[in-house]
Amino acid sequence: MRTDTRDRLHSLMGRLTPPETPPSARLRAGPDRSNVRILVLIGVIAAVVAAGYLWLARPRPQPSASPLPSATIAEVRPAVSASPAAGSPVVVHVLGKVRRPGVIALPSGSRVAEAIKAAGGVRPGAKTGALNLARKLVDGEQIPVGVRGLAPVAGAPSSPAPGGSAAPGAPLDLNTATAEQLDDLPGVGPVLAQRIVDYRTQHGGFRSIEQLQDVSGIGARRFSDLKPMVRV
Repeated sequence: MRTDTRDRLHSLMGRLTPPETPPSARLRAGPDRSNVRILVLIGVIAAVVAAGYLWLARPRPQPSASPLPSATIAEVRPAVSASPAAGSPVVVHVLGKVRRPGVIALPSGSRVAEAIKAAGGVRPGAKTGALNLARKLVDGEQIPVGVRGLAPVAGAPSSPAPGGSAAPGAPLDLNTATAEQLDDLPGVGPVLAQRIVDYRTQHGGFRSIEQLQDVSGIGARRFSDLKPMVRV
């Protein structure tokens, strides 16, 4: 009797107790740990990317353009030209062994060196000799450069000296000058000087300065240089 009651009690308890779940079934029912780690890593990366985007997209103050300093503006201004020299200009005649002989106007107080420079400078190989380059110019004077037969004079030329030789500062007389005197003229030389003397002998002298152009070797440019230094 007691045995039957015990068996019935055990049978009833077995029905009421749920069956035990095997370990493999429990593992299948729970989430995989590796998948959880991947999800956490993706979440961290997304948070970092979002924070970086917000940092780059933040508003930034723009630097205001400041005006140039006064020193910089002063540097680009054109220089003020110097005022012209006081007084009336002086007009001189530069001739001889210069590149551009002729009449030149210079400011008052200019020197002989400035007149020669304004005439293009001394020709290659020529020398100024005893010419005082530091002397102040006189209005109306004549400045012969590299011509031994002429000296600087102001005003009208002097009359020729006796014996056919020219006085200092006077033009040479084509009909009385020697070959040596003609050789001293710029651009002449001994060969051309002898041609001038031969032409004078053959034609009975020069009747005008323009006849110099008939001498072989004297062109228009050379005649222009010689014209103020000779006479008939």
